[in-house]
Amino acid sequence: MKSIQQCLQERILIIDGAMGTMIQRHKLEEADYRGERLKDWPSDLKGNNDLLVLTQPNIIKGIHKLYLEAGADIIETNTFNAQVISLADYHMESLAYELNFEAAKIAKEAVKEFFSSSPTGGGREGAGGRECAFVAGAIGPLNKTLSLSPDVNNPGFRALTFDEAMSAYYEQVKGLVDGGVDLLLIETIFDTLNAKAAIYAIKKYFADEGKPELPIMISGTITDASGRTLSGQTLEAFYTSVMHAKPLSIGLNCALGASEMRPHIEELSQIASCYTSAYPNAGLPNAMGEYDEQPEQTAHFLEDWASEGFVNIVGGCCGTTPDHIKHIAEHVRRFKPRPLPVLEKAL
Repeated sequence: MKSIQQCLQERILIIDGAMGTMIQRHKLEEADYRGERLKDWPSDLKGNNDLLVLTQPNIIKGIHKLYLEAGADIIETNTFNAQVISLADYHMESLAYELNFEAAKIAKEAVKEFFSSSPTGGGREGAGGRECAFVAGAIGPLNKTLSLSPDVNNPGFRALTFDEAMSAYYEQVKGLVDGGVDLLLIETIFDTLNAKAAIYAIKKYFADEGKPELPIMISGTITDASGRTLSGQTLEAFYTSVMHAKPLSIGLNCALGASEMRPHIEELSQIASCYTSAYPNAGLPNAMGEYDEQPEQTAHFLEDWASEGFVNIVGGCCGTTPDHIKHIAEHVRRFKPRPLPVLEKAL
């Protein structure tokens, strides 16, 4: 296997698509989420998708394999909300470490089994082909924000402290690393202070353990046409706020479809000294909250980004499927990856 740095120099890499969209296709009920182990859990569990790595591991592994077959070079662990703060909604804080450990293990097993059953990698050949496959530990944004008050009558109030957020992320990072992930992906960032807590947790964990750091990928979320994050930062301000982490890549995902995301990806490609990533939704949701953009439509947009030299890593977020990823992989394959720019320091 090549390192991800080697792979990124050779071609545009493909990250997987939506996990939740694929889980919904299984139409799971409360009993499916509980399984045998948690059949007597006192609160409702339906909708806690991260829990499925314990109660329905074969479903999660099967989804990973579908994305690998579609051409994904990077698959994300099923751990978007797998830390004590978000798990408190289900009174499952005690399972945080185990969820991350098992999710990482399942994703690594999916990669191993995929290659053992398909030595040619399902037809993905050339330019690094089957020598590029990585598991990214997915670290979500939390369901509470450090920068904004949830109480309109008390703007100084915060639902949690920086140390609480950092501690939650620290435990998640430990589980992911112990489970064997290759990368750590801080994603769907709407509040940069939350992201800073995750960055600090990662740095502290590796310093405490005396281990070499894993590469960090960072992906923010522009929430509307103003081009700002939910906590009010412009894209450039967001990038400036996290570049000290020396990430492998900086990018955008979620909230927008590819059409709406394009100007922001173009801007990011010009200011980022590291690799850039983009995995948009399958368009914007319809009145029913579902996504209608077809795989060939999404792939057309991302092909444009690749031809313009905006991106190093592409894939899909909400509403995207293995079919979307397959089309994206086929459309960007012939383009060279964005070369890392040499940026002059302003100060």
